[in-house]
Amino acid sequence: MLEAIIANGLRKTYGDFVAVDNVDLQVNQGEVFAFLGPNGAGKTTTIDILTGAQRRTSGSVSVLGQDPQLDDREWRSRVGVVPQGTAVYGDVTVKEVIDHFGAFYPDPFRTSELIDLVGLGAKTNVLSSKLSGGQRRRLDVAVGVVGRPELLFLDEPTTGLDPEARRESWELVRLLSARGMTTVLTTHYLDEAQELA
Repeated sequence: MLEAIIANGLRKTYGDFVAVDNVDLQVNQGEVFAFLGPNGAGKTTTIDILTGAQRRTSGSVSVLGQDPQLDDREWRSRVGVVPQGTAVYGDVTVKEVIDHFGAFYPDPFRTSELIDLVGLGAKTNVLSSKLSGGQRRRLDVAVGVVGRPELLFLDEPTTGLDPEARRESWELVRLLSARGMTTVLTTHYLDEAQELA
């Protein structure tokens, strides 16, 4: 099986503080990989390194066959990222948000298809500021996958959501996985890791 991610001896320090210490990992294409740990364990820092948002201190990393530190535009279009916090898009509709972000990619999802895929079909013309917490998280995922990435990073996708919204988020991860998308998610929740990965 082909690897989407290979990291060996990954390390990140800030002065004397060690945020990530000698991490080795392999994520195969098409799998859902859960990165489990408490706050401060280095999950987000590791994701930032794997997506090219931060430079590692040492170690080697290959993501979709390339070092993310090279920050190649074509490579970036193959990677989707949904950060921890829910984004604030202001007084624009769900459709407008997705149209806007889709314009940055060479082959984005059709807006209507993506809105249906993430379960926001009934909210197409609703202002994003009027969405519930779970719906806003779904919109975040839509923005993260609008470019049809091969690899998706979900950083704590269900933190702060009620149980029903968490289950809906799990269904969305399963749906994306069924479409062949490799997914890396960070979580505090053992049940979430067991359910999805």
